[in-house]
Amino acid sequence: MIYEAGHFTVILDKNLSWDKGIVIYDNLAEKVVSRRLEASRLDVMDNISIKWLPENIDTEADGAHNGTNYIAYTYYIENEGKEHVNYWYSILMDDVILNVDEAIRVMVYLNGEQTVYAKLNGFTEEPEEGTKAFYDDDTVMLECREDFAPGDIDRFTIVIFIEGDDPDCTNALLGGELKMHMEITEEHID
Repeated sequence: MIYEAGHFTVILDKNLSWDKGIVIYDNLAEKVVSRRLEASRLDVMDNISIKWLPENIDTEADGAHNGTNYIAYTYYIENEGKEHVNYWYSILMDDVILNVDEAIRVMVYLNGEQTVYAKLNGFTEEPEEGTKAFYDDDTVMLECREDFAPGDIDRFTIVIFIEGDDPDCTNALLGGELKMHMEITEEHID
C-alpha cells in the first residue's frame, strides 16, 4: 500500500512547443493546450492485479480517470507545426519511499498499443512476465516517436498500479510513496 500516490505530471519541453508547434492537452473535445498536465492523485493505493483493470481503460475517458487502487490518465500530443519532427518521451521517478517501485507497474498506451513496464524481478533479475524492464533505476521508460507529421495527434494513456502478483510485493512496501513525471522533449542526450 502506498500513500500520497499519484503525483504524476506530464511536461512538454518549451522549445519543442514554441519552435516546432507541438502541443499537449487532456481533453480532445475541449482542447486547452498547456506545457504541464497533472493527473489527480489517490490518497491511498493498495495492490491489485492487472487482471482487475477495466478492459477499456485506454478508451474510457480523457484526462484523469482513476479507479480503485490505480491511477489512469489520458492525454494528447498534437503537431500544429509545419514540419515532421521526432520527439522523445520518458517517465522518470522523482521520489521513491520504501522501495515501492519494486512492485509498481506502469502501463503505457500509445495510440492503442499497450506496453507494461516493471522493474526486474528481485529474485531472478529477469523481466516480470508480460512486462518490459525499466530503462534504468530512475527511468521507467525512454522511447522515441519518429516522423510525427503536421496534423498528427498521438493519444497516450498512462496507468500506474501496484501489482499484487509480483513476488516483490511484500509487507515491506507498506507506507511507501512514489512520485513520477513524464517528459516530452525534442532531443535526448544520454
